[in-house]
Amino acid sequence: MLAITICTGTSGGHFNPCITIVEMLFKGFPPLKGARFIVSQILGAYIACLLVYAQWSTLIKAVETALPPPTLAAIQYTPQGPAGIFAFYVSPTASLGLAFLNEFVSDFFIATVIFGCLDPSNALVPPSMAPVLIAMAYAAVIWGFTPNGLAANSARDLGGRFAAMTIWGRDAAGRSGYAAIAALTNIPATILAYLFYEFMFYDSDRVVPQDRREFYDILALHRRNGPASAAVVVDTSSNSSVVHGKEYLRTTERV
Repeated sequence: MLAITICTGTSGGHFNPCITIVEMLFKGFPPLKGARFIVSQILGAYIACLLVYAQWSTLIKAVETALPPPTLAAIQYTPQGPAGIFAFYVSPTASLGLAFLNEFVSDFFIATVIFGCLDPSNALVPPSMAPVLIAMAYAAVIWGFTPNGLAANSARDLGGRFAAMTIWGRDAAGRSGYAAIAALTNIPATILAYLFYEFMFYDSDRVVPQDRREFYDILALHRRNGPASAAVVVDTSSNSSVVHGKEYLRTTERV
């Protein structure tokens, strides 16, 4: 919630590579800029995990010292082990097929909520509520399905896994096969969720509510994208805004 609230005005609130990929595939987001976003997301997660380790390293090392070596070796690279603070793992006896299903369904649900919140014509979700509802979707999935293995964000998974490997070595990559499930499953799940929402829920004939219109006008009239604010003349007498020859229409088809 904090990431979306703080960063939306600057970057659109992208903190998950799968959302950036959807923006590139379907909404004209520049591929080179998208690649920079994804690298930044992974790097941000990596640095954040290393900072957490630096802040808690004394306690983490104390736990590792206190545990008998066989016990530490058995749990180190599991959700219950020290490395599990940073990287995502499943228990050695867990089914990778069920882990994939759990990841896919959870990611599909989260993405559907995200696209519902981003739908300009959704009158029940004003722009200020979108971060709260998206955060609630993440919270519900994390509380309900994490025990079965859940990443839900490629940047969080890769950044955390790279951080764990930096601290504990290559063994921190975890169980063979699960790393790919955790890092990649959310991408096709999010793409399919976008297509599902577009075909099943999106209606280009619905009118955009006033608060959404103001939100998109703010983005459209940004100094880098439109005329300087001092020179802006907005005609609000019709179902569109005309700003020095640039027209900002009010239906979702044209937003």
